[in-house]
Amino acid sequence: MLIVGVRMRVRLSVTTSASELPWASVLAPGRGLVYDVLGRVAPALGETLHARGVGRHGMVPFGHGAPLFPKVRRVRGRYAIGGAGAVEFGSPVPEVAQALGEGLAARELLDWGGAAFRLTKVQVVPPPSCSSGRVRLRTTTPVVMKGSGRDADGRRTTRQAWLLPSEPEWAEYFHGNLVRKAETLGLDPEVELESVTWIGAKRSFRVGDGSKPGAPVEVELTGPPETLQALWSWGLGQANAAGFGWIQS
Repeated sequence: MLIVGVRMRVRLSVTTSASELPWASVLAPGRGLVYDVLGRVAPALGETLHARGVGRHGMVPFGHGAPLFPKVRRVRGRYAIGGAGAVEFGSPVPEVAQALGEGLAARELLDWGGAAFRLTKVQVVPPPSCSSGRVRLRTTTPVVMKGSGRDADGRRTTRQAWLLPSEPEWAEYFHGNLVRKAETLGLDPEVELESVTWIGAKRSFRVGDGSKPGAPVEVELTGPPETLQALWSWGLGQANAAGFGWIQS
């Protein structure tokens, strides 16, 4: 039985002398870093999440974003970094969030795909109140969703049916993912996707077993405040543990 009630993110302020991350290292190091921290601080919890996830859907309730360096000059075709930046981690499950906060705060350096990030500050970021039951959320990393992979005749043609937000099945599968997350946490699943108010550029990142295409989005959701807060601390769409669908603070 998961214990919910404390939802938060951990924001790590960092500095680096590196000037670029390979595209393959923009998101990929985050998942391994989380499991390394859990392995040291809460090994049984880390093993459970890695082996089978939690709840009847077997979901993994944590997420993270990409390292962001807002003052660095953008360079076309490159992921430029340098100077002061930040990277965030979060979970709607207090045990996971607490272990991440403790474990990450004990680090002085992070190896992010070969780039050395020196930690300068660890900050807990509380969730928005969501008291109105309506919230607008924009992601900083692409939202990825798999569809049915079936053609007009109902025949499955692929198991890699990655959807973009403009495609017909996306809203249905996106909503189903919201419901499964709420059910995993034992929260009220009466959450609705009211509208998609912005779609960013399509981008693919290679993580784990292959490349996953998607696009950042801004969506308006309605639902119980506790459920909306949990989603904020987890992420939108699939593969949040790999860094996809991270919501802008």
